[in-house]
Amino acid sequence: MEQIVKKQEQASGSGVDPITLSVVRGILETTQREMTLSLEKTARSSVFNLAHDYSTALFNATPEMILQGQDIPIHLGSLIPAMKVVSAYFGDDIHEGDLILHNDPAYGGSHAIDTCMYKPVFYKGELVYWTVCKGHLTDIGGPVPAGYNPDAKEIYAECLRIPPVKIWDRGKPRNDVLNLLLTNMRARRDQEGDFNALIGACQVGERNLIRMLDKYGKEQVDACIEELLVMAERQMRTLIRSVPDGTYEGTAVLEDAGHGFGDFDITAKVTIKDDNCHIEISSPPQVPYFINSYEGNSYSGVYLGLMMFAQLPPPYNEGLYRCVSVNMGPKGTLCNAKEPAPHMNCTTTPMETLTDAVRLAFEKAMPSKVAASWGHANGLNIAGWDRRHDEEYVTMVLATIISGAGATPQQDGWHACGPECCFGALTSGDVELLEHSYPIVIHRYSLMIDSGGAGLYRGGSGTAWEVEPLDSDMTFIMFGEGRRIPALGAAGAESEMTETKVGRLELKRDGKVETIRNNTIGVIKPGETVTNMNPGGGGYGDPRKRPVEKVIADIKLGLVSLEGAKRDYGVVIADEKTLKVDLEATRKLRAA
Repeated sequence: MEQIVKKQEQASGSGVDPITLSVVRGILETTQREMTLSLEKTARSSVFNLAHDYSTALFNATPEMILQGQDIPIHLGSLIPAMKVVSAYFGDDIHEGDLILHNDPAYGGSHAIDTCMYKPVFYKGELVYWTVCKGHLTDIGGPVPAGYNPDAKEIYAECLRIPPVKIWDRGKPRNDVLNLLLTNMRARRDQEGDFNALIGACQVGERNLIRMLDKYGKEQVDACIEELLVMAERQMRTLIRSVPDGTYEGTAVLEDAGHGFGDFDITAKVTIKDDNCHIEISSPPQVPYFINSYEGNSYSGVYLGLMMFAQLPPPYNEGLYRCVSVNMGPKGTLCNAKEPAPHMNCTTTPMETLTDAVRLAFEKAMPSKVAASWGHANGLNIAGWDRRHDEEYVTMVLATIISGAGATPQQDGWHACGPECCFGALTSGDVELLEHSYPIVIHRYSLMIDSGGAGLYRGGSGTAWEVEPLDSDMTFIMFGEGRRIPALGAAGAESEMTETKVGRLELKRDGKVETIRNNTIGVIKPGETVTNMNPGGGGYGDPRKRPVEKVIADIKLGLVSLEGAKRDYGVVIADEKTLKVDLEATRKLRAA
């Protein structure tokens, strides 16, 4: 046993006892999970308690992220610069019992509806850690319910901006500040409930960390945390060292989803030297439309693109990025916006395009790790009056952005797992609970035929979500993109049928169906419906090489149509009832 311990110590490269290291690591991970469960079980809104659109993290006093939850990527990357800005803003004016609130992208935030709580953790009078929770509120004030305003020309037309502010001061709640904030938000009961959930989760984290220090002592715990940071750094440096030195570029196209300025190119230039990596982003000038991304949010896109390529095992902490430097380009650009640029759509658009650009650059450096892109977010928010409770309702329907995952060199993409910006961390929630929470009827929530990108390995299917208001008018707000350009395939994957693989919205009114592809605000009445359709993931490899029996299985499952089998996969069906294949016609079509 003694020899085993010595070997583990040598492998870790430090004098930290490996058993204590494992225990401390377990406590940190359990603390993060308990914070997450606290949010789920105590939050008020469906965005929190059904969709899980929140994230938690732990920081040391530096502040450096010592553990990120396996939550929403669009939250976690931006938490790193935001935590540093918040800590620096208050400087020495941080005290035991303080609780800080913040959402402003000009202060390192992502988009303003993602509101963040920061709780400093003191031990024996010394600031030692921070517990942090970020969650997507269902409303953040401004002229449009749920925050997404496609008509906004500046940030002031979008939201209530909250720079770093104390809502608890030395253990005493600042009820005046809280009342000011909540008074400016719709559906106050939901926002207040979610605020309390965020506060409670931070307190749960604080309690667990203090107990850990009581048991193991600050010196030993700090040594373990530093070793976890070094472990993550070591893994990333090892990966970067395996990539050939050089400079690699990846460019992804951000489609025009209603802003009228045309498509935009976002380019990532990745320079590898030894075990260091520099990522430089080039994007067009910012526009008077809600797709600008401030610097903090853009870090999330860059880090997600890197991690999609890296595919490293835990631990996940800021040590991963010690060997990575980033230049977001000049201020005033789409990926490094400055005030007063509107921005609310930025966590999906342009972040997913930025992620694709970074990932594509890395894959040029190491083609063996290439994988297809996931479906981009094409979402819907709803709002109206709930006559059951005589109050306003508003929510972001996260079920409407559930798209398909990209295929890999080993397997088909997962269905209903995206979008890329959330990377599988969102959940749809039960249809019955959504109908219970809001005065709506959900007529359909299903996978969509022919939505997955064609390939040797098929992309995952996107979803369709159809809703009707019960007894009063309902406002719907479209956001996102992916409505003209399908998710990128890889390794020769190409789809002939692209119209079924992109997002769109179908409005059914007076017996007619209207297809909408631009971000817009509209109103429907009882008896009318909107169906939000999400894109599928990209395919991998030549679709003409997909085994015929797999194409037939997809037809039986309702994932591929007869037309899709022929156009995308070159498989000709001789008998529609028995699905017998015309092998000679298939051979000729595939050879052509």
